[in-house]
Amino acid sequence: MVSNAARIAGRHFLQIPGPTPVPDRILRAMDMPTIDHRGPEFQKLGRRVLDGMKSIFKCAGPVIIYPASGTGAWEAALVNVLNAGDKVLMFETGHFATLWKNMALKLGLQPEFIASDWRIGTDPAAIEARLRADKSHEIKAVCVVHNETSTGCITHVGEIRKAIDAAGHPALLMVDTISSLASIDYRHDEWGVDVTVSGSQKGLMLPPGLSFNALSEKALAAARASTMPKLFWSWEEMLPHNKNGFFPYTPGTNLLYGLAEAIDMLHEEGLENVFARHDRHAEATRRAVTAWGLEILCREPKYYSSSLTAVLMPEGQNADDFRRIALEKFDISLGTGLTKLAGRVFRIGHLGDTNDLTILGALAGVEMGLGLAGVPHKKGGVQAAMDYLAAQAKKAA
Repeated sequence: MVSNAARIAGRHFLQIPGPTPVPDRILRAMDMPTIDHRGPEFQKLGRRVLDGMKSIFKCAGPVIIYPASGTGAWEAALVNVLNAGDKVLMFETGHFATLWKNMALKLGLQPEFIASDWRIGTDPAAIEARLRADKSHEIKAVCVVHNETSTGCITHVGEIRKAIDAAGHPALLMVDTISSLASIDYRHDEWGVDVTVSGSQKGLMLPPGLSFNALSEKALAAARASTMPKLFWSWEEMLPHNKNGFFPYTPGTNLLYGLAEAIDMLHEEGLENVFARHDRHAEATRRAVTAWGLEILCREPKYYSSSLTAVLMPEGQNADDFRRIALEKFDISLGTGLTKLAGRVFRIGHLGDTNDLTILGALAGVEMGLGLAGVPHKKGGVQAAMDYLAAQAKKAA
């Protein structure tokens, strides 16, 4: 059957904040026959990824790998350490923080949501003040999103740990790194995180389908006292099998081949170089947005994300109309505004396996799309980004 649709030449610019484009090297690594997930060949693979992910989270404790999306890892984090009716403190950084809060409600927990306008990361002072007021220590966990994918605002996790400690509060610290792991510096052990949640489809450069919990000793102790119903998500079920490189149920075998390759690629580049590359591309993108005369959604530079930049549309302009035109004319996918931000923002992803030319090509598509969509803006955003990247390249020479 012949399609009437005309073929579009060249590669599609997938510039949403994840899933990110999967490198050829990882695609080739996954292109393997399915193997016996109880056999010795799989055992080697299992040990390789279970140990390798510790280096990405920067933790000494175990990392659990689920054949699931990041939403599954959210649920696993909650049901393994808490009990029905427990209070959890959360901060309204955006759409995904709200979804995690809604999940906590449905699981029978009592989330307390500190309100915000979605234009900053988690405020450590607000966390500390609320914990100081909790004299009876009814709050059992603090849950924050490291990089809020809907807004392009980060939370400084080390500062949240300091706030909890300053309040003298025993609450667990749980952090979502779904759109920051392997893109923005993250230190599970050093920052005293108890449960870190993540997924495969962003900085790890894989397709969706794997999610993670990195665990502290304190989290493991809390899990032993948890009575929340669980089986698929249970760490208790997982850990004895993981010790030998296996899983209690069928794992995502071919995705694990890709994960092993991704871990190798990240270490070949060097994690510090990976983070610096993301910082550079984020700054280039922000310079372009500023040169266009548009407004970055993230209100304070200290909260700027290195994974994505959310851009506010001028009054009277619809972000989805602009995104549609950019896709039709230049084959570039940009992130949509979610819930409260629907139609008001578009999001430029600059995470994963990207280089300077990828970013410049994406920004060129945005600038041309703005013109065709009739969005009021100034010319020169791409030039501003190019000048910055050229200067950075000269410094590194």
